[in-house]
Amino acid sequence: MPTTTGPLGRIAAAMVTPFDAAGQLDVEGARRLAGHLVDEGGCDALVLSGTTGESPTTSDDEKTALVRAVVAEVGDRASVVAGVGSSDTRHSVELSRAAEAAGADGLLVVTPYYSRPTQEAVAHHLRTVADATGLPVLLYDIPGRTGTVLTTDTLLRLAEHPRIKGVKDCAYDLIKSSRVMADTGLAYYAGCDEFALPLRAIGGAGCISTVANVAAPLVCGVLDAYDAGAHESAARRHLALSRLTEAVMTGQPGTVATKALLNARGLPAGPVRGPLLDAGPALTARLRRLLDEAEAATAAVTAAVTATAAGGSPR
Repeated sequence: MPTTTGPLGRIAAAMVTPFDAAGQLDVEGARRLAGHLVDEGGCDALVLSGTTGESPTTSDDEKTALVRAVVAEVGDRASVVAGVGSSDTRHSVELSRAAEAAGADGLLVVTPYYSRPTQEAVAHHLRTVADATGLPVLLYDIPGRTGTVLTTDTLLRLAEHPRIKGVKDCAYDLIKSSRVMADTGLAYYAGCDEFALPLRAIGGAGCISTVANVAAPLVCGVLDAYDAGAHESAARRHLALSRLTEAVMTGQPGTVATKALLNARGLPAGPVRGPLLDAGPALTARLRRLLDEAEAATAAVTAAVTATAAGGSPR
């Protein structure tokens, strides 16, 4: 199966937006977290101002400042992708141009929400945003949040645009993903952590991971093993992460869970902004336990693989 890197990296963290105790943008915290995710976590891309980045509650100025700070921190060590989606085409164009000026390497554009546009209108919106800059664009297909379906036919047509390069896939529709991957050159990134390995196995470009905020080496280890041909090890690493992934991504927004874990480990995160509510002590304790267990289970897989290799047995 293909194991190529996509146009904007292979493993991206859908980075939280750190706030200080007063709820203001923590620019220095964002730089520190970005450096940690790249240099210690192994991510080769960061996606800013997406769902996990609380984009609905950050201002345009904050989004631009965040891009500028993270680009300055990671330099050419990772791609920086800016979320610029909104339900207003003009606003998305403005955000796109501001992100390009701030140094972003690419754009993440969600389908327009709430207005319930037709497929023709959806395609027009996305093409207009793609036309606004010279940056590569990832389409964000997440109908469960937007209420806007991005059909197979629309994706096939949008793939003809020279700057639309890929899809962040949160549609939970493997038939659609497979068809588009088979018939176009679009790079598919799993936007749901539980699909990172399955999508890679059928030719996906990588993942845009919420869990990577708190367990980037573990997320990277799954695809590293698969790409090295150690498919059994990859599957075992994926399963070792499954309970943590479930806890982070269900029951509360992923942002709430990841910020709780980052704060618990002394990394920049801070509070969430309303209407979200911060995790309480019981949830935080449960998440910390599951993260510890995932790290221990992954370490056991690594030890078993090492021991097998030393013994000369096949993987």
